[in-house]
Amino acid sequence: MKIIVLGAGRVGNAIAVDLAKEGAFDVRVTDRDHGRLDAIHQAHGIPGERVDFSLPSTVGRAIEEADLVVSAVPGFLGFRTLKAVIEAGKNVVDIAFFPEDPFQLDVLAKSNGVTAIVDCGVAPGMSNLLVAHADSLLDRTDSVTIYVGGLPAERTGPYEYRAVFSPIDVIEEYVRPARFIADGELVVRPALSDVEPLEFPVVGTLEAFNTDGLRTLTQTIHAPNMIEKTLRYPGHADKIRLLRETGLFETEPVALPNGGEIRPLDLTTALLFPLWEMQEGEEDITVMRIQVEGEASGVRTRYTYDLIDRFDPATKTTSMARTTGYAATAAVRLLHAGLYREPGIIPPEIIGRDPACVAFMLAEQAKRGIRYGETIEPR
Repeated sequence: MKIIVLGAGRVGNAIAVDLAKEGAFDVRVTDRDHGRLDAIHQAHGIPGERVDFSLPSTVGRAIEEADLVVSAVPGFLGFRTLKAVIEAGKNVVDIAFFPEDPFQLDVLAKSNGVTAIVDCGVAPGMSNLLVAHADSLLDRTDSVTIYVGGLPAERTGPYEYRAVFSPIDVIEEYVRPARFIADGELVVRPALSDVEPLEFPVVGTLEAFNTDGLRTLTQTIHAPNMIEKTLRYPGHADKIRLLRETGLFETEPVALPNGGEIRPLDLTTALLFPLWEMQEGEEDITVMRIQVEGEASGVRTRYTYDLIDRFDPATKTTSMARTTGYAATAAVRLLHAGLYREPGIIPPEIIGRDPACVAFMLAEQAKRGIRYGETIEPR
């Protein structure tokens, strides 16, 4: 199977390297950054091609020979890239965090006979899959709560944070309004709102705040209460909220006192991203807790899934690249094995309704040291 990975950042790199280890796959990467392509070729022998993802026609040409595509492009390019892949008639596993509704492409995908597994990372991704799995085991689901975050293992720097995936997508998390379901109604709140402290084993106290992580779950899971919150070290939300409310994430140009103009976001990224960059020797962790509560056979029941994953020093792969990338490669192997074939836009919760698919996805990640703990409690 010829696989082309779009995007050779941290996560795209991890995806390509993991797939290239398997003899059944012929892997190639594409990116607009020559340095990234050279690095993955020198370290792992994976060939690459420079591609400007902002041009859909260029994407179409780059994937002509692909049997399957993995899209790991930044979110602002994600929807148009996915559309170009579907128009080319290629099955795709997509992890791009784009703001558009992927179901807008469902008719196109079905008419082209394309299976497009979207939002297939850790969260959204495995969170969706496990929510749907628990929902299928309950007679009625009353509430879904997802807490998730990627963090530096050591609390250093003014923000006590490192961007363990695309920094521009991190900022998108902080500005995109958060949608959740409360008492059966869709509620929209600002990102970074409703901060609450939570305790986690080993990690300690973290803060959780609203972000737009439910995504397709608001349309596919029928529970009267559903929410997703991002986890950071305490105090982070206040610092980021101050930047946002000062206008430093705005994209409209502002006039400078001495003439000219600048987009505040461009200045912010130039100053902020170097502070967020992981330094040599630094490690990260990924923390997730999913709770799905309802009724099964007349008994109030809660399913809880916990994940604490760490940087892999042997391969120098960040935990976020592992947990996001290996969820995507598990989905690639799921398609390759023929365990899922339905065309259309397929968020992970659709796959999560098939016990065999769930077992396969969990087993593939367990082989790579990523293990989700499950607790079932009567309430």
